[in-house]
Amino acid sequence: MDNPRRASSVPTLSAGPFREEAAAPSHRFVDDYLPALLAQASQLISSEFHRVARQHGFSVSEWRVMASLAGGQAISIGALAQVTVTKQPTVTRLLDRMEARGQIERLPHDSDRRVTLVRITPQGTQAVEHLMELAREHELRVLEPFGLERAEELKRTLRHIIALHAHAAGEAVEEDE
Repeated sequence: MDNPRRASSVPTLSAGPFREEAAAPSHRFVDDYLPALLAQASQLISSEFHRVARQHGFSVSEWRVMASLAGGQAISIGALAQVTVTKQPTVTRLLDRMEARGQIERLPHDSDRRVTLVRITPQGTQAVEHLMELAREHELRVLEPFGLERAEELKRTLRHIIALHAHAAGEAVEEDE
């Protein structure tokens, strides 16, 4: 694929209903409130890619689980719920379906019988590989206007915010819809 902009059906930056509104000055509290800005940015950017995930046969929740497990070590269901921003019972039901399809496997914890670990299978990795390539291309398009240095600084800052506040997360909360 010579031109990543043609690699998927994800809209470019010029598309979208918020373009005009973003340019207009505003005095709303949420326009300068970090949690609101993070949530809005996440929703807009994620929804662009979620259309692509659905076109490739994954629900949004399945994509989040697969992307969270891909390339990593086995993690607990609780940790998976937190990183996917999904309630633990929902994750457990998803894992049941994904395990039946051979995409993930559950493993016992070495020292705590109450904890079940989850990892992606080779079949699951193969199923999600192309979608991860499309996700990387989408990320590049999103970050391109900022340049590599600013993009990496943004990611470092977000990882630091997550690390500082992960202890307070408690049970993962699903967004109200």
